[in-house]
Amino acid sequence: MPATVNLANVAIVLVQPNISENIGAAARAMRNMGLQRLIVVDPPRCDLTRVCKMATQAALDVVEEMEIYADLPEALREFAYVVGTTARLGGQRQVISTPARLAEMLVPIAAENPVALLFGPEDRGLTNEDLRFCHAVATIPTADFSSLNLAQAVMIFCYELLRCRLEAPREFAPRLANRFELDAMYAQLQDVLLRICFINPSNPDYFMNNLRHFGTRMQLRAKEVQIIRGICRQIDWYGKHCFEQGRKSGDSGG
Repeated sequence: MPATVNLANVAIVLVQPNISENIGAAARAMRNMGLQRLIVVDPPRCDLTRVCKMATQAALDVVEEMEIYADLPEALREFAYVVGTTARLGGQRQVISTPARLAEMLVPIAAENPVALLFGPEDRGLTNEDLRFCHAVATIPTADFSSLNLAQAVMIFCYELLRCRLEAPREFAPRLANRFELDAMYAQLQDVLLRICFINPSNPDYFMNNLRHFGTRMQLRAKEVQIIRGICRQIDWYGKHCFEQGRKSGDSGG
């Protein structure tokens, strides 16, 4: 039996959409393709009348269940796998997938893990800071003009997710660490690495961004994150222990 993407585990996330009608049109595209969960992050304006008008009666349930968050970290905290979409390439935007390839890749991942598919604002797309949360980045191949309407882009990705059928299922993907677990781990790692003078305190982000990219490629499991955090706690304890022993030795010698 062909393996398919578990659409119930896939959420569409619109980051700071500027046009209410695009939110409604995206909801309609999702409804057409069998996706239900819509998340909107920090919309500068969100006129529900205009949203519902474009969503039409068929997609009103998507709009009614729509979740709105003030910032991206809060919106992504439960997701174990995050995909960013972009039309701009180069630099930190190392594209690894087209919508079709992405759909194939998500078959085993979405079987047991919640997945978020991010779309940026209409005028500028996702920022490099937004992409920092992403495990993968995908782009829609175009000809000379790469800019697509937000709802059109949502429709293309949702269509590829719906139509994906893999005759030979890929290797099962276990539960991955979600964004909340990963961000807590990176914060703890940064604190410990600063304490042992491993990274430059004046610019810790330079090293930490490389560490985040490494962790993203590894697709860390929840258990592995717990192990890393346990190591950090032990390093922290050992550092404090050595400090206390040194201080006691200094006191007794005085």
